[in-house]
Amino acid sequence: MKLGIIGAGQLGQMMALAARPLGIDTAFLDPSAQACGGRVGELYCADYADPTGLQQLAEFADVISFEFENVPPAIVAELARSRPVYPPAEALATARDRWAEKTLFLSLGIETAPVAEVNDQASLVEAVRQIGLPAVLKTRTLGYDGKGQKVLRDAQDAADTFAELGGVPLILEGFIDFEFELSCIGVRDQNGACVFYPLIRNEHRQGILHRSQPMQDPRLQALAEQAVESVMSALNYVGTLAFEFFVHKGQLMANEIAPRVHNSGHWTIEGSRCSQFENHVRAVMNLPLGSTESVGPVAMYNVIGKRPETQALLAVPGLHWHDYGKSERPGRKIAHITVTAANDAQLAERCASVEALLINDL
Repeated sequence: MKLGIIGAGQLGQMMALAARPLGIDTAFLDPSAQACGGRVGELYCADYADPTGLQQLAEFADVISFEFENVPPAIVAELARSRPVYPPAEALATARDRWAEKTLFLSLGIETAPVAEVNDQASLVEAVRQIGLPAVLKTRTLGYDGKGQKVLRDAQDAADTFAELGGVPLILEGFIDFEFELSCIGVRDQNGACVFYPLIRNEHRQGILHRSQPMQDPRLQALAEQAVESVMSALNYVGTLAFEFFVHKGQLMANEIAPRVHNSGHWTIEGSRCSQFENHVRAVMNLPLGSTESVGPVAMYNVIGKRPETQALLAVPGLHWHDYGKSERPGRKIAHITVTAANDAQLAERCASVEALLINDL
């Protein structure tokens, strides 16, 4: 079996590493000849819309997937005419567009912050009047890790802001004073069967994920799984999907979905019976889904911008280093660390050692 992956960043790289033990070969389409996925699979270096590159990928693959949502949905739809492509183009189009995404949530009865569509400065003024301030203005498409958005705290912040964010379609979301953010990762196979990983509590720094750790809350787990399953069913989804929520006054409020394997689930490589990457591969290749059972206390840290002294890090018991092979650059995710332990106290001790050694360059 052969899997084609659009995008050859670290998510595609880890997808390919999960595919290899299953006897599945992988190839990537990416515009960068230095893309890190090229270290573990065939790399077709071409723009995502390049006909030759797309043809090469289609000729190689039995099934095609993608590693991030900046791929044009029209490209996915075109590829689907000759090869099975999962997740489907509709899911990609919905997740790329924050207004379409929020509209879907509300249609399924999933609570969100107050939200309004913004297409010009006049509609921004009206949205501010309806929702009030503070609020967060976001581009409808693209933008991640805190990019493509601005917090509006007073009327002056809103002045000329439509042009400031590029004069592109936007949404305005009411500001939520949430207690913390969590994510729920689900996987759906081609027959509609779903499995879910434990809820993950996430900590961000300057808009970039810093730390993720699975948590136990049966009530919130059930609510999150219901929301994830309803979205995957509505989109006829196949593969791994991450749903980010805010916890506000003990309740879940939907933030956004990612139609792919997700940074907050990297801990599953060492921390679960079957990782999010392997389960994604299993789902899209029509193989039985694996167990999402956790194997013990675990936490994950992103390494951002600059590599710490790995000699010292690797001396921390229970530490697993994942280097993506990327060059150092401020704000860039270049590696991640998973910390495992026999109990919660031991995990806390080991995590303290890791945090003392990290030198994140945001």
